[in-house]
Amino acid sequence: MPANIKLTSARRDIAAVIVVSLAAAIICIGFDVSETLARWTRPLESLQLDELPGILLVVAVCLIWFSARRYFEAQRELALRREVEIKLASALAENQRLAVNYVDMQEHERKNLARDLHDELGQYINAIKLDAVSLRDAAAVPEAVVAVARAMIVNIDRVYAVVRDLIRRLRPVGFDDLGLLAALEHCMNEWRSRLPATSIEMSTLGELESLDESRTLVIYRLVQEAMNNVARHASATQVRISIERSHESHGTRIVVADNGVGSDINIPRTGLGLIGMRERVAALGGSIALTASPGGGFTVTAFLPSAKTT
Repeated sequence: MPANIKLTSARRDIAAVIVVSLAAAIICIGFDVSETLARWTRPLESLQLDELPGILLVVAVCLIWFSARRYFEAQRELALRREVEIKLASALAENQRLAVNYVDMQEHERKNLARDLHDELGQYINAIKLDAVSLRDAAAVPEAVVAVARAMIVNIDRVYAVVRDLIRRLRPVGFDDLGLLAALEHCMNEWRSRLPATSIEMSTLGELESLDESRTLVIYRLVQEAMNNVARHASATQVRISIERSHESHGTRIVVADNGVGSDINIPRTGLGLIGMRERVAALGGSIALTASPGGGFTVTAFLPSAKTT
């Protein structure tokens, strides 16, 4: 039983004991109950019934003591409960702060890795390709060497394409220079080229560009992962993405809905993508909900509260 309910119950018990005792005192004084009881019990003196009022008085005192003890115990339990709730709230706040720091560190590492891949590995790949092109175009080079150089150029182009795709996954294209909307639009254009049979519509509302970097990255990653799920599982012909920032709701609402095959929402989902989405949203104090039914499409709805200002 919750401590506040116990406290209320103890208060009711004390009040009931006090009211009943006062009512009994008024009745006994008004009707001379003791004298009447003494006259009735005089013929049965052997049974000591005249001692009954004293016994009842002791019982009443014990009941009052028991009710008071329950009351004070409930008070102590309620005080302990409040102290535990304060500590729990502090622990949850610290956990959320650490989660936000973890997400920030993760994105920072992604950014550094993307820069290193572009600046270091990309330059070496280009240098190797230039050497292969020079070897291919050089005069008096055996045809076998030219064939090897051509194969090297093809393989280098493939490696560079893989590296370029890794860089895009690690850090959204145009995110740092152009902002969230440009990065999302670039991402949608890529998905439109990958899924030509799927109509992808995106609408935005509110001041999204003024969001802090943590929230803009979570929004981008959320949309990115939702589109990955659409491409892999949905077989959808239409996808609608809505991002709305509202001052009335003090946050940003993200909805990604498709008309694909859907799924049974009661089946537990353990995919790393969905787990990552939940962790990122929860780290910022937000919430995420999945809505689906077999043949009825799949919808991801997330809400990110605005950053608290101090």
